[in-house]
Amino acid sequence: MNRRRGRAAAAAVLAAALLAGCTPVAQNGDTVSLPAVVPAPVSIEAGTGAPFRLTSATAVNAEADAAAALSAIVEARTGLTLASGDGAGIELRIDPSTGSGAGNAAESYRIAVDEASVSVTGADAAGLFYGVQTLGQLIARDGDEWTVPAVTIEDAPRFAYRGVMLDVARHFHPVETVKAYIDHAASLKFNALHLHLTDDQGWRIQLDSRPELTEKASGTSVGGDPGGFYTKDDYRGIVEYAASRHMIVVPEIDMPGHTHAVGLAYPELAEDPSVSDHMREIIRDYGGDEPRVGAPYDGMAVGFSSLKIHDEATYDFVADVFGELAAMTPGPYLHFGGDESLSTTDEDFAEFVARASEIIADLGKTPVAWHEAGAAAGIADTTVGQYWGFLTPQEGAAEKATAFVDNGAQLILSPADAIYLDMKYPTGPELGLTWANGPTSVERAYSWEPSDVVPGVDDSGILGVEAPLWTETIRTSADIDTMAFPRAAAAAEAAWSPATGASDLRTWASFRERVGALGPLWTSMGIGFHPSEEIPWVTE
Repeated sequence: MNRRRGRAAAAAVLAAALLAGCTPVAQNGDTVSLPAVVPAPVSIEAGTGAPFRLTSATAVNAEADAAAALSAIVEARTGLTLASGDGAGIELRIDPSTGSGAGNAAESYRIAVDEASVSVTGADAAGLFYGVQTLGQLIARDGDEWTVPAVTIEDAPRFAYRGVMLDVARHFHPVETVKAYIDHAASLKFNALHLHLTDDQGWRIQLDSRPELTEKASGTSVGGDPGGFYTKDDYRGIVEYAASRHMIVVPEIDMPGHTHAVGLAYPELAEDPSVSDHMREIIRDYGGDEPRVGAPYDGMAVGFSSLKIHDEATYDFVADVFGELAAMTPGPYLHFGGDESLSTTDEDFAEFVARASEIIADLGKTPVAWHEAGAAAGIADTTVGQYWGFLTPQEGAAEKATAFVDNGAQLILSPADAIYLDMKYPTGPELGLTWANGPTSVERAYSWEPSDVVPGVDDSGILGVEAPLWTETIRTSADIDTMAFPRAAAAAEAAWSPATGASDLRTWASFRERVGALGPLWTSMGIGFHPSEEIPWVTE
């Protein structure tokens, strides 16, 4: 075969694979088409037999939750309503021995498909749920019919914590929007929703112990947009909905900075705003007025606010807030922020971090803080650090982050110039910011390795990966989908899949084709993703 004909043949193989929702990879020296799964599984092997054909007569043998999860995906993707019962078709079951060969049984699953049957086995309920999500990605159109290709998949997560963060303080987002984001994130095997509940612009969670927080400090958002807050029933509903998708909620009450809203409700607890020349530059660039005592703040500058560090009433407030929040939150983590406290001295910051982290630890919860808090010598040794610096750490960020690991805890990695989902795309909508080396392409969101970010911190020191979405410019559910997808899928692969280089699928070339094949599924699920020009999107 000459070179021109060889390239043409290769292009034809690629086109056929994409149209079938598959991606070509090398196996044993041969190029074969594998189903497009995101995040990439530990192992996937294409079968040689005919695919399984889905029809309205296909029976699902499963307990109610797993059957309902699969039925929702199948109906959205195909319009088919599956039958239930013990007939031939799809079996969903739990077997605790599943995944032991992958080295991590928790949340693992196995899928086996042939012409006669589909079997999804999870090591636990979460693993079965994730297997169902993968099965949904395997469904492909074949003319007027729907099929699942013959395939065997063995899968287990790399990291225990796989999160997305939604900032509901800069712009408030109602319960329905949060639940939609939970659904969309869970489909990519994320298992944590970090809610940034408070900031200078507003306080978003009702607490009986401090009622004036929502009465006086919840009414505004960035740009003067309306505010809002979650009642305790709202929050309970979010937590329960997340749990039904095998996600925990990690609530964040940011302090001692980012606390201007606290001063609106309890002025005796807050220092007067301290505005630097740098903050004035931000105000000039992004608009808004300088913060004023007693007035709601709707700008985008940061670092001007602080709680009163040496007043015991402050720590009574911290105890009240986190004590009540702990009782409302079944998950293990409470996040107390600790970032961008630019108007608090290093000594005062260290004192506050030490006391706040101990208050949370004494509640039986694991404290979480942004990486700046690692500089505090007295921080509770169970505190998990969240690194939000760049892929190449700057200005002491690596040392501060490493301190958490040196204390015996771990890090959550959220490199801002890779997986801050609010950064602008290179081309696309006029949403987002650019301060984190932006705009941020999908390729950059994908092409990084967690164990290479913080020097000296390997997988043993990494709890997981989280993709934050700050909402200075994000007003609607559609905005969230546009900015998060497809880049959230890149973060999901960093969190779930084998390390870069450990799998033929863990490459940008593979990912862009696999995620492109999900376009029809995402559309059927109501995910309004950004059709990035970097991705060869499949359409039906």
